[in-house]
Amino acid sequence: MDETTAETAARLRRVVMRLNRKLRLSSLGGVSPAQASMLASINKYERPSLGDLAVAEQIQPPSVTRLVRDMEKAGLVTCTLDENDRRCTRVALSPLGRKELATVRLKREQFIERKLKTMSAEDQSRARDAAAILETLLGFE
Repeated sequence: MDETTAETAARLRRVVMRLNRKLRLSSLGGVSPAQASMLASINKYERPSLGDLAVAEQIQPPSVTRLVRDMEKAGLVTCTLDENDRRCTRVALSPLGRKELATVRLKREQFIERKLKTMSAEDQSRARDAAAILETLLGFE
């Protein structure tokens, strides 16, 4: 019996969530999962405010403040006051933060690459097709 669209959607959700969990756990070096996610958001938004990070990470502002403070103490980020609004703190990656983010991303890619190398050529081709489909679902072209 063929799957309905709703059943396919549920399967995709489950498998994407499980893969994301495995990637998060397989890629940690010297940072926590929350720190790795925060490093990626800081990199994406280039000097975001604490409020921007709260929205991006979907966490409460006090949690962002604590996390950023800990990351600053660890040398992963630098915090500066906004030039135009001294009440606003801007966050940027430090060289160590950039290195950790690169390490996390590399480990995630290596995890997937190891899995792909165990697959047949046909399954690797299907994985490329699946990646294209997932990109389409996300709105990439």
